[in-house]
Amino acid sequence: MQNKNTIAIGLLLLLGMSQLSLAATKERVVELFDGKSLDGWTTQAGKPVTEGWVVEDGMLVRKSRGGPIYPDGEFGDFELSFEWKIAPRGNGGVKYGVAFYKKGVWGRPGWLGCEYQLFDDAGRGTKAETSAGSIYGLYAPNDKKKLKPTGEFNSSKIVVRGTKIEHWLNGEKIVEADTSSDDWKKRVAKSKFGKVDGFFENDKGRIQIQDHGSGVWLRNIEMKVFNEE
Repeated sequence: MQNKNTIAIGLLLLLGMSQLSLAATKERVVELFDGKSLDGWTTQAGKPVTEGWVVEDGMLVRKSRGGPIYPDGEFGDFELSFEWKIAPRGNGGVKYGVAFYKKGVWGRPGWLGCEYQLFDDAGRGTKAETSAGSIYGLYAPNDKKKLKPTGEFNSSKIVVRGTKIEHWLNGEKIVEADTSSDDWKKRVAKSKFGKVDGFFENDKGRIQIQDHGSGVWLRNIEMKVFNEE
């Protein structure tokens, strides 16, 4: 009788733990880009995107100067995956946790966040912490980084859970950081963000696709958000 009771209690505990695990990993898919239109995307001024960016063959394409663009919504814990390629000697980026700072970099107001750097490493030189896949200006990719040749699509993923950040490239985790760590705080302090009060301390922020004057192609953009209240 005691064994049966013990087994029953064990099963109930396992069931309860399973339910807690499911609750802890609750997720929702958000459609940022339908592959057909720029519906739901705006300029930095909050207006519809009418120049610079177009949709071609299911891809979001930066063709000419149009400035950065933003999908609707703010996001906390999420996983954002996408495929991208960039023009020769190109420079671009996907920012996240983006918020407006009255006193931003060099004291100027602006929208700032962390950045997954999109870059043609083979076509132009740069420091490791500003190369493709880096957390721009803060964390360089590790030795698992394998960037495709210029003109070929790369597969990338950004994962944010609480204070933990991961950058993935072509199936490998190439950057990880913890925004609550002393290491993070030291790196921010030494960077151009060092004098930005409260940089990346917001719980939620916008996604931004940058325009640095280069041709950029993005496709298969998928977003999952976690643990929403």
